Amino acid sequence: MTEVSSLTGRLLVATPALADPNFDRAVVLLLDHDEEGSLGVVLNRPTPVDVGDILEGWGDLAVEPGVVFQGGPVSLDSALGVAVVPGGASGEAAPLGWRRVHGAIGLVDLEAPPELLASALGSLRIFAGYAGWGPGQLEDELADGAWYVVESEPGDVSSPSPEGLWREVLRRQRSELAMVATYPDDPSLN
Repeated sequence: MTEVSSLTGRLLVATPALADPNFDRAVVLLLDHDEEGSLGVVLNRPTPVDVGDILEGWGDLAVEPGVVFQGGPVSLDSALGVAVVPGGASGEAAPLGWRRVHGAIGLVDLEAPPELLASALGSLRIFAGYAGWGPGQLEDELADGAWYVVESEPGDVSSPSPEGLWREVLRRQRSELAMVATYPDDPSLN
């Protein structure tokens, strides 16, 4: 495994200095990261659109809030399903229609019948679009200090309060990053 591929399954947490409005206080789960580029989904951008309104049968399986999340600025007309399968990290056979990304977190084949996965899923989120980086682009952003890289937890995918995930992820770090969670939304008001 190369150093580049080791970021798959980890979180990118936007630093307060990141100027791109697409990623303001974003928490991105990296689904793929290698020498050819990177792909992830923003975990903390719920939309008002119910999953059942766009993907028949999947709405009942999506965790609260049962809405589609904006996974990033690329291909907003496509959908990705990310699910946690309990026991998925322990080496059990993966259920049909689910591909492990990291530990118990994996991608769901949204073309498969939802009933095929219903009993295996612990949690499911649906994302419209994704965040993508070309070869070396993410490494450049990391070198520029745009992102903090931290370990993911299976519960990050299904956080019941996704709007607070940026602070929550930073707060649980055992370093100076925990202090960044207190960074004000608008520092000019201090």
